[in-house]
Amino acid sequence: MPYAVTHILIPIILVALFRDKYLKNKDKKHFPLHYVLIAGIGGALPDIDIPISMLLNLLGFPNWDIHRTFTHSLSFAAIFLILFFILKPIKEEARICNLTRHKLKLNIIFLMLAVGITTHLALDALFGEVTYLFYPITSTAYGINLLNIFPADIRSSILPTLDGVLLFVWIIYLELKHKISDFI
Repeated sequence: MPYAVTHILIPIILVALFRDKYLKNKDKKHFPLHYVLIAGIGGALPDIDIPISMLLNLLGFPNWDIHRTFTHSLSFAAIFLILFFILKPIKEEARICNLTRHKLKLNIIFLMLAVGITTHLALDALFGEVTYLFYPITSTAYGINLLNIFPADIRSSILPTLDGVLLFVWIIYLELKHKISDFI
């Protein structure tokens, strides 16, 4: 299963590329970079079941392991997507957070969380052993486990290397596209 950095950076990179390549300049002001960050948070959100399991174990529920169940299913992503569609017709009333000069729309926040969750599930299905995409409806397991194509002696270094490469690509992209060195 990919590490947290990969789960966060993949949706960040995908949404940033969408924002920078496909939106016109006037549309970009309605789609601030804060949404890109929220997509990254959505990429880590399915793993919220890990601290929940740990907390339940500390509270005396032995062997309580909910990891890779509901929060790792398309049902979890669908909740946020449904909230996006419910709130989509609402305009000014559905704004939240006055971050600097941007007012974020609640429906777009839910969409970005759904995008992040979906990329998390896709990464787990590609690199993890199994994913229960349709839990709780069915416990059918899906997964490719691309790590098996690599020789056994280097498999343990593939995911950390992927994290490092993605982080490097993201920082270079930020410098080339947004000139982050101007802010350092």
